[in-house]
Amino acid sequence: MSGIAVLGSANMDLVVRQERRVEPGETIFGSSFHAGPGGKGLNQAVAAARAGATVAFIGAVGADDFGVRLRSWLSAEGIDVGRVRIVDEPTGIAQITVTDDGENAIVVVAGANARSVLDDADRETIAAASHLVVQLERPESLLLEALAHARAHGVTTVVTPAPAHEGLDDILRLADVLVPNEGEAMLLSGEADAESAAVALSRLAGTVVLTRGRHGAIVARDGAVVTTVAAVATDVVDTTGAGDTFTGVLVAGLAAGDALDRALEAAAAAAAIAVSRRGAAEAMPTADEIAARLAGRSDATTSTPTDHPAPQENA
Repeated sequence: MSGIAVLGSANMDLVVRQERRVEPGETIFGSSFHAGPGGKGLNQAVAAARAGATVAFIGAVGADDFGVRLRSWLSAEGIDVGRVRIVDEPTGIAQITVTDDGENAIVVVAGANARSVLDDADRETIAAASHLVVQLERPESLLLEALAHARAHGVTTVVTPAPAHEGLDDILRLADVLVPNEGEAMLLSGEADAESAAVALSRLAGTVVLTRGRHGAIVARDGAVVTTVAAVATDVVDTTGAGDTFTGVLVAGLAAGDALDRALEAAAAAAAIAVSRRGAAEAMPTADEIAARLAGRSDATTSTPTDHPAPQENA
């Protein structure tokens, strides 16, 4: 097995920058507009590919200009698009507003991403990978089928539970690595703080990597915290895609055989670089940029013991 299969969404991001959030019934002027590639699946695929991984993308786009542009953009990143279907629904879009403090708000229209088909060629792509990465912007029935197929073939499964909602236990149980943010983790676990949420989820999923933005990340396994990850200080310009950058680079490291601590350190450095730039996938760093950032930082992780093995692959 080699490489990473990403089953996920591909959207055209329609991004407006503005001074502040709009109040109900209010009209304000934005300062800029940009259209570019996005979707949590596409973002994670790009992050992993730029970090040096071999990536195949399993997705769907429309037969429209947005779809053509997204397929071409993925190909230019060195990502295999052989399993990106062209369907009769329009390509998905994400309407994103970014305020001057770097925070974002997003509305997604699924479009082609709502297509729920997993054919034999898709299954072969998954079975040939070392890791399958999914998010919740595709139909849950599709994700369950893909995750179960991966597990049956010894492929390590990675789940980003976003957008999160209650009733996801069947998907969480199929996650060897679960990467929620703080809000998602508390929603899914019913716990009121990040550490308790990570611990609770680790009794259901495998390794839980709970991201907390500028507060770093908490890693739990088998009902206990095993590692904390310090965020890398940076000037924040745009937080869009930061979590996807972290996840993609983390999985790239694990797929390359890195120990968990080393993969986490690279993921934290990559996320810091991404938020210092505008855009989502376009802002993600290359392997050389991540290495250069790490060369100037030796304290990105604190853990006991000093080095942890990668998450256990499923039996």
